[in-house]
Amino acid sequence: MTVRIGYKASAEQFAPRELLEFSVEAEDRGLDIVAVSDHFQPWRHHGGHAPSALTWLGAVGEATSSAVLATSVLTSTLRYHPSIVAQAFGTLGALDPGRVILGIGSGEAMNETPTTGEEFPGPKERRMRMAESITLMRRLRTEDRVDFEDEYYRASKATIYDRPEQPVPIYIAARTRRTPASSSPTTRPMSSTASGPTSTSAPTTSSSTARAATSGASSSSSPPMCCRRCASGPTAGSRPPPPPRVRHDTDARRPASPRALRRRLPAARNRTGTDAQYPGDQPSPVFFTIFPLETAGGCKA
Repeated sequence: MTVRIGYKASAEQFAPRELLEFSVEAEDRGLDIVAVSDHFQPWRHHGGHAPSALTWLGAVGEATSSAVLATSVLTSTLRYHPSIVAQAFGTLGALDPGRVILGIGSGEAMNETPTTGEEFPGPKERRMRMAESITLMRRLRTEDRVDFEDEYYRASKATIYDRPEQPVPIYIAARTRRTPASSSPTTRPMSSTASGPTSTSAPTTSSSTARAATSGASSSSSPPMCCRRCASGPTAGSRPPPPPRVRHDTDARRPASPRALRRRLPAARNRTGTDAQYPGDQPSPVFFTIFPLETAGGCKA
């Protein structure tokens, strides 16, 4: 397995020119990937930045020669129409063939709501929109005069005239408690943190499986207690119950509307002692997984 290390170009922290210089330096020092975040608004109102990722990628492509250029990640469902995303990455792929990756996700309210003024959809609708947008973009990168009509998006005789011979690959970002690499042998996710370099990791044997094997070897007459349901079994009390699960649900912290956000903003500022733009204090590094769509066999939705 080949490990590729890259630079995460944090567009919320640096101005476009400074971020470009950092990316050139990253390539000069041997890093393989430059992946830029695509935010309409930064995490902080004062001192934050939010350059256009599509424009910036064209500039960094001309300033570098070998680094793979990617979005980490872009939302192709709300403030962008999938046809526009397909056109933009067709152009980027034609300018820098073989060096461009389209990384997409389901979006954040802080970027999508201010641009559209619409209520931010729930997780199910966001997933359905993303699957539908992938279907449309995949057709546009290979077909002409595309007619498309589904629940959320439509296109009528649409053609992308400038596109590379080899279509730009699509990667999907996700946050989950369970790494899909362990459940799908054909998927090779690229894991990283929101503010750190990319790397790959192999699936590990779960502790419960290891305990079950050890217990089975030591006592073949009594089955191991592998879950809470076994607490009343013959081996009850052989080990303490597992710790409670920690919920990592960003939607639970999402304000219902911009009006609610404005009401809660002063309280957030007083609590943190900083000029936070959104309640919830400063964001901590978030682990996510990027799935190569082509490797995973395409979108099943």
